[in-house]
Amino acid sequence: MEKKRLLTIVLTIAMSAFTLHAQNPSWAKKAASAVFTLKTFRADGSLLASSNGFFTNEDGIALSCFAPFKGAERAVIIDAQGKEWPVESLIGANEMYDVAKFQVAIKKSTALPLASAATKGATVWMMPYSAKKTPDCQRGTVSSTETFQDKYLYYTLSVPANEQNTGCPVLDDNGQVLGLLQPSTTTSTTNYAVSAPFVNDIHASAFSATDPTLRSTAIDKALPDSQDEALLALYMSASAMDNARYENLVDRFIQKFPDSADGYINRARILTAKGSFEAADKDMKQALSTGDKKDDVHYQYAQLIYQKEVYQSSQPYPDWSLDRALSESQEASRLNPQPVYRQQQAQILYAQKKYDEAYTIYNELTTGPLRSAEIFYAAAQCKLQTGDRNTMLALLDSAVNTFTKPYVKTAAPFLLARAQALHDAGKYRPAVSDYNEYEALMASQLTADFYYLRHQAEVGGHLYQQALDDIKRATEMAPQEALYWAEKASLELRVGMTDEALKTAKRCISTDPGMSDGYLFLGVAQCVKGQKSEGLQNLSKAKELGNSQAQSLIDKYSK
Repeated sequence: MEKKRLLTIVLTIAMSAFTLHAQNPSWAKKAASAVFTLKTFRADGSLLASSNGFFTNEDGIALSCFAPFKGAERAVIIDAQGKEWPVESLIGANEMYDVAKFQVAIKKSTALPLASAATKGATVWMMPYSAKKTPDCQRGTVSSTETFQDKYLYYTLSVPANEQNTGCPVLDDNGQVLGLLQPSTTTSTTNYAVSAPFVNDIHASAFSATDPTLRSTAIDKALPDSQDEALLALYMSASAMDNARYENLVDRFIQKFPDSADGYINRARILTAKGSFEAADKDMKQALSTGDKKDDVHYQYAQLIYQKEVYQSSQPYPDWSLDRALSESQEASRLNPQPVYRQQQAQILYAQKKYDEAYTIYNELTTGPLRSAEIFYAAAQCKLQTGDRNTMLALLDSAVNTFTKPYVKTAAPFLLARAQALHDAGKYRPAVSDYNEYEALMASQLTADFYYLRHQAEVGGHLYQQALDDIKRATEMAPQEALYWAEKASLELRVGMTDEALKTAKRCISTDPGMSDGYLFLGVAQCVKGQKSEGLQNLSKAKELGNSQAQSLIDKYSK
């Protein structure tokens, strides 16, 4: 009897073990190898959050929750064998459904096939993560479904799970993944999953750098698969990333599109800015050997050299010069005659102080498709350098005349340039007119210096009340600038406002005691008021400080 009883116990234990093992579907072992733990870390290296996820292809494309990535500097996954692999980049995310798609830097991954959908009452299996062994799948059913975005399903499930299972896959009877398990808000047997095809359909975007969701994490963003979109991503990211991350993005662009000249050109710009000219030159030569549009690469090469010679001239590099830049630009024109290449050549010639040659090109461009205020302005600058002020003014007229009244804001720089040229030519009232037009366009951005400049033109044009108003405005906007107080005192004396000039001159002296003009105008005001003794003392002080007008005024008021 004892032997029979013992045999019964052994068989019972064996059957129980068999039953427990048999609850896993045949595909469970393979599916388990696709599941992993996700860990994210802060900038100081401390653990931020943990979740689960799974692979959907053999190249390391993975799905998980997005919440762990928020505020993360770095992320890794720990696969079913217990090995750690870094998360290389985020492909995309949806914060509303708390899902993310990302690239893991793994040699080869086991992928879960995607199921299209499951209906109410269908059997489902939740596959938890476990290292180095096949975990027990949790069997359940679909309680209900909701359709979103016309084709994806959000599942309510009757399946045992807890918070530690968040991000795990939910599979159908065939071992195909239906959804990604989300945190439960009710009981441990009522859980939710969002469509795995929905998450898998997320793609990298050219606008990732400006996406508020993706900007909440420092994890690198994946480049789009389309070369054109990836190039747009480079442009969009240039101002949205710090230098180190942008350099990394450019390197990843080159790795993804090694036959594109754009990657090498962008890296050459970065290297040039860092003063690594030899490496930049190597990248530009690589761009020439790989790019299809050779003329554009020569143009970009010329631009890089030109900007280096103009803005980094203190860091010589023998192979680069303005002559070399001109040669590259001329080669671009030879391969594909374009007005923009001629414009570049004019810019280089101007930098070489070959103003007549530069003007010839700009004048040629004023009758072509690049005809614009900028071209007329550039031609005017050439004439300014050769001393031909009459032609310069005529060209500035042409620049302004490319616009019609009422002027738009883009006309403002050319109105200001003409105002200053008219002012320098002694044509004060026309200058004031242009200053007024400029003020109307740029009212919210004007500085004290603008009002000081216009006041000078108004004085020249005998528009004294306007001049007084402008110099007063300048002193109000920049009361620390002694020059404005001195100019105000001078003008007040000129129009007979002696009492005001006394106060203004004293303010000038208190603002800058070392400036001679304050003492000069105070001395004149006092002499005019009959206070000759004090006035002559202040004029003498102005002379001591080096004022060239002081002696003649001392002689005048000493009589």
